[in-house]
Amino acid sequence: MSSQQTLKKVIKPVHLWAIGVGLVISGEYFGWNYGWGAAGTLGFLASTLIITLLYLTFIFSFTELTTSIPQAGGPFTYTHKAMGPLGGLIAGYATAVEFLLATPAIAAALGNYLHFLHPSLPVLGCGVAFYVLLTCINLLGIKESALFSLIITLLAVAELLIYMGIIGPSFKISNFTHNAMPAGWYGVFAGLPFAIWLYVCIEGIAMVAEEVKDPSRNIPKGYISAMLTPTLLAIGVMVLTGGITDWQQLSAIDYPLPEAIGIVLGKQNGITKIFAGIGLFGLIASFNGIIISYSRQLFALARSGYLPPFLAEVSPKRQVPYWSLIVGGLLGMVALCIGKTDQLVILSVMGAVVMYIFSMISLFILRRKEPELERPYKAPFYPWFPGIALALSVLSLFAMIWYNPLLSLLFFAGMGLALIIFFAQGKHRSTTVDMPVAVPDTTFIKE
Repeated sequence: MSSQQTLKKVIKPVHLWAIGVGLVISGEYFGWNYGWGAAGTLGFLASTLIITLLYLTFIFSFTELTTSIPQAGGPFTYTHKAMGPLGGLIAGYATAVEFLLATPAIAAALGNYLHFLHPSLPVLGCGVAFYVLLTCINLLGIKESALFSLIITLLAVAELLIYMGIIGPSFKISNFTHNAMPAGWYGVFAGLPFAIWLYVCIEGIAMVAEEVKDPSRNIPKGYISAMLTPTLLAIGVMVLTGGITDWQQLSAIDYPLPEAIGIVLGKQNGITKIFAGIGLFGLIASFNGIIISYSRQLFALARSGYLPPFLAEVSPKRQVPYWSLIVGGLLGMVALCIGKTDQLVILSVMGAVVMYIFSMISLFILRRKEPELERPYKAPFYPWFPGIALALSVLSLFAMIWYNPLLSLLFFAGMGLALIIFFAQGKHRSTTVDMPVAVPDTTFIKE
């Protein structure tokens, strides 16, 4: 393979933690509150506990695949290896939808946060500006992007802890339990995609596996620590926020945390304005992490011949997939202009769940098909953990299709179009996937 199609190994566990937490931490800032509208507070808490179990079992299982096959393609590569070109295409399509549509949802929230602070600023214009800014940062190189993720993620985690400290004294159990399950268990199922939004994209760590130093040792450390952090933050933020006022006031807006602080302290309070300003940190952390992930996914699909080859080009000096960064950003801006936040959330989550299903099936297949494959880390409690993750993923997909038939039709129509192009080009006859060549690196990032 050409050096123009390889990536630099520079990432350490602390940066994996930062990228992983950064990928999902925006889920604590917005998006999840739409689940209250579907399920109520207790109903959505039940949705969240179900999805937390899904993610805990999934991540502990998925880490086996990431450490065994540490390549930028992530789920696409695992599924291609296990199920052949057709499985690789479906997993690659689902992963691309997940990451490409998560970013415009976050961009919309960033625009709304800034509009909350300064009503004269346009939501759409601010979202586009963040796309340009963060794409430029990523064009500087993975070291620079990973360091930026570390700093911004630490600030975002600190802010959520401060947020809980501010609103905690105003929590009332009567607020949280008022009309808490208006739709019963049907609401619990309807709330699943918004619960997934709390954790979706954390598997994006797999997209940078090819750039990790000593992946067999460092990837499990980064993955597991990154999963535990948002689990605790998500439940804390959701429960405390639901107890400060009538939760229905917060169930359909893109900036629930600044609004909650405003209810507790007053919207004209200086702390409210400051909090809304630094609230941008969590959204930026996720935005940056997902840009890293979708660019590597497009890069890997192009390197394997599934997308135009120019997307696999890597800049000679910075060693980043610059065309994948630019094209992914342009596609996201289009989605930002035509999609609504809740619709983008559901489509992104649908892509994630399809990918989870194919990844867990691939894990079972590879255990049987390639028992001698080097597995530096093995899924604990096999086959129960991957089995639970697979079953809950199928349940979640069914719930999303049931409650969102038109969006589901759009998602699967896109998959159908990809399959038509795939067969027309004869890609289904391919038996190999392009494999990367490691590029050693002697530079280090200060931890």
